[in-house]
Amino acid sequence: MEVASIVSFPTSAFPPLAVGFFGLGTGYLIYGPQELFGFPPRDQRVDLGTGIWGIWMPGFMQFLTGTYLFAGLAWFHSFSAPPLYMAGLAFTAYGVHWFAIGYNRYKGADPRPNGFMAVAFTLISILGMIVFFKAGDAGVGGLFLGLTLVYLSDIAGTFKIGGNLGEKALGFFHLGLGLYLMYLMFGATLDFSVGFHLPI
Repeated sequence: MEVASIVSFPTSAFPPLAVGFFGLGTGYLIYGPQELFGFPPRDQRVDLGTGIWGIWMPGFMQFLTGTYLFAGLAWFHSFSAPPLYMAGLAFTAYGVHWFAIGYNRYKGADPRPNGFMAVAFTLISILGMIVFFKAGDAGVGGLFLGLTLVYLSDIAGTFKIGGNLGEKALGFFHLGLGLYLMYLMFGATLDFSVGFHLPI
């Protein structure tokens, strides 16, 4: 005799997007000033600090968000909006890559492989732009546009294309996008909790 076990959850209106936005935004606000202004100057102690922050904030918080979204979409059917599939893919991938970025910074590893990594993440960022602009979400589509610029700058900075302009551009986009991610975090939280919509 077979016994089927069915677990059903109600659809949730609360995807954990603000968690991922906050984690990535914090990481960008930590790394950006160093890349753009050289502050604080890099040494072993600074690399230790920025590496640990990179692992936990943009790394863990995005990975947590991505796996939560995939579990809700695939197993528990708590979420049903198709663009959340792209969000789950992006948060999971960006989270794992920040584990690597933070750990490599912490250990003082050779940064040159980051340039090749950035090629793949440029492509996933372009995919995010396509999905969210097509879905009519210009706010998140704009985020993926910014991410595309981040990874193009990372390629230029890693391979010293244009001298140190690539690293400066990376810092500029990290800072700008970090502030924009904080805006998206406010927007998602205010929308889900009190129904207040910030303009996008």
